[in-house]
Amino acid sequence: MIQLTDTAINKVTEIMTQQSPQPSALRISVVGGGCSGFQYSMAFENNKMPLDKEYTFGDGLRVFVDQASLLYLDNCQVDYVETMEGAGFKFENPNVTSTCGCGSSFSA
Repeated sequence: MIQLTDTAINKVTEIMTQQSPQPSALRISVVGGGCSGFQYSMAFENNKMPLDKEYTFGDGLRVFVDQASLLYLDNCQVDYVETMEGAGFKFENPNVTSTCGCGSSFSA
């Protein structure tokens, strides 16, 4: 199961309400690419695919995860962090065995 912190839920909800038309869900997935082989992807979505797992967070934030990505995202926690260097979503994933030097991709 994937987890989103309250901070991440609030930020995603805030961004979604600014979209026109407003999307109905967030899709989190793992895609091929980057120095180490895989990257995280987050995108707004309106359609749930037949094999998607659906999670609901907070006051109704719907999150879709495809079946293949579930293998890499089990017990993963998504947070939203703001630091002096910048702000963004941070993935704490116990399935990761190594990351690239820049931290934008991983292997599992």
